[in-house]
Amino acid sequence: MSTKGSNYGDIHRYEPAQESTAAAVAIVLLTVIEVVFVGLFTYGLIAGWGLDAVGNMYLGTILAIIFVDLAFILLLYRKEFLPDVMIVKKRRRKWEDLYVREEDVDGEQFGGDAIETLKRAVYPYYKR
Repeated sequence: MSTKGSNYGDIHRYEPAQESTAAAVAIVLLTVIEVVFVGLFTYGLIAGWGLDAVGNMYLGTILAIIFVDLAFILLLYRKEFLPDVMIVKKRRRKWEDLYVREEDVDGEQFGGDAIETLKRAVYPYYKR
């Protein structure tokens, strides 16, 4: 499904998603675990676990587990169910485009024309 050329918006590479069954089952199991921990966290908030130091630590641990679990769910989904697409985008100007002249791309030879270099160093508006 890739197109030829390098115009803005052309698709260079398109690889369809693998959509494996094992990944789908893993996502469902991780989602169930996520729901359990979210319920436990909600129960802890309502029961007032966060009012003492140890309960607050448990709530923080549960919250960390929730986010790590969510990260794994999103990672699996992105890797297994989204296609790999490379699209041509507009190239932005880089510092090389702004500060290096085209004739200076390869640099200057050391000790080439010392007199000319000295004239340019002394008078910056010397002929180009």
